[in-house]
Amino acid sequence: MTDDAAVPELRASDADRERVAEVLRDALAEGRLDMEEFEERLEATYKARTYGELTPITRDLPVAGITPPPLVSLVKEPVPSGSWAGRIVGGEGSSSWAVAIMSGFQRKGRWTVPRVFNCFAFWGGGEIDLREANFAAGEVEINCVAIMGGMNIIVPPGVEVVVRGIGIMGGFDHREEGVPGEPGAPRVIVNGFAFWGGVGVERKLTKEERRRLKEERRQEKLDRRSSVRELQESFRDDVHDAHRRMLEGHRDLVRERQEERRERHEERRERHRERRQERDRRRYGDY
Repeated sequence: MTDDAAVPELRASDADRERVAEVLRDALAEGRLDMEEFEERLEATYKARTYGELTPITRDLPVAGITPPPLVSLVKEPVPSGSWAGRIVGGEGSSSWAVAIMSGFQRKGRWTVPRVFNCFAFWGGGEIDLREANFAAGEVEINCVAIMGGMNIIVPPGVEVVVRGIGIMGGFDHREEGVPGEPGAPRVIVNGFAFWGGVGVERKLTKEERRRLKEERRQEKLDRRSSVRELQESFRDDVHDAHRRMLEGHRDLVRERQEERRERHEERRERHRERRQERDRRRYGDY
């Protein structure tokens, strides 16, 4: 059964009934149910045989009823876009071999890598780009024979690479070997033979991924610049406020000093006036 309507018909366990009984006991203790309602619902709980019979018993209480177990869906869900599972498509592959004799070949873009891909280069070269490719299986094998020529295999990040080729006066690139793959990612085995030639393996991002990372870095740089600008503006505002407060304090200080000088001047004038009056009294007091 895959229909949600079938869930209430599933059989309830003793543990399910005990959970419902516990909810009823809590409701009785909180005063949400009286004793008569509690006894009726408790009796119905222990008589219930399915989830459909248990659910209505606690539907009007604040604690939700028991949760039915999750259903196992028999319908295959769509694979999330960009996941490795979506790139392992099965089948035979869109191209199973390539030859370059005094020329070159390319396999790139949207193509399906078969379980075994054979390629040969004589006085020529080839490029096998797996960054946007799909895979016929979780493990694919690329057999390379390079005689006085070369081949380059480009894999995306996350893919495990195993190199088993042999080189005579030539070589196979082992630099990407040993890097663990991501869960669900395919495994690429590189076999073959190189005589006066070579087979290289390198790990690169796709153009779209590089563009996305570049955009993220550009946005981070813009965010940093915006943060620095806001910090500078805030610092400038703080400096302006401090300067304004300093000027206001200076004006207040000047105003206080002027007031003090005015008061001292008035005191001196008053003392001078009093001395003059005292002198006049002494000089003209007898007349």
